[in-house]
Amino acid sequence: MIYGIGTDICDMRRVRASFERHGERFARKILSDGELLIWQARRARWPDRGIRYLASRFSAKEAFSKAIGLGMRLPMAWHRCEIANAASGKPRIVLHGPLKAWFEARHLAAHVSVTDETDYAASFVVVEQTPETH
Repeated sequence: MIYGIGTDICDMRRVRASFERHGERFARKILSDGELLIWQARRARWPDRGIRYLASRFSAKEAFSKAIGLGMRLPMAWHRCEIANAASGKPRIVLHGPLKAWFEARHLAAHVSVTDETDYAASFVVVEQTPETH
């Protein structure tokens, strides 16, 4: 059963402006520790890819927060939601701490799609409630 659906589109120019204004502090606010390492490596080699990565993670986390119906209210927090990639490259959501406990207690599963182009990053998340198993 579908629990919630969320979508978000993020303007690269706004992300770039925020990054130019706040520097790495902006990235540290949005990204988990694992995401931060990937972002730093991409940014070092290709600065534009660093901005695209940051924008796509921002967008996916916003879409996820909408799909679970919390917005950016606890237990949802930027660092507790990580957008990782499976070995195949497929994006997946990895949760941490109280957000993970909240999510699992409701028997939820999330599916995420992320895309980016020159000017925008967009994400779509479907959260489903799975049957309890005893």
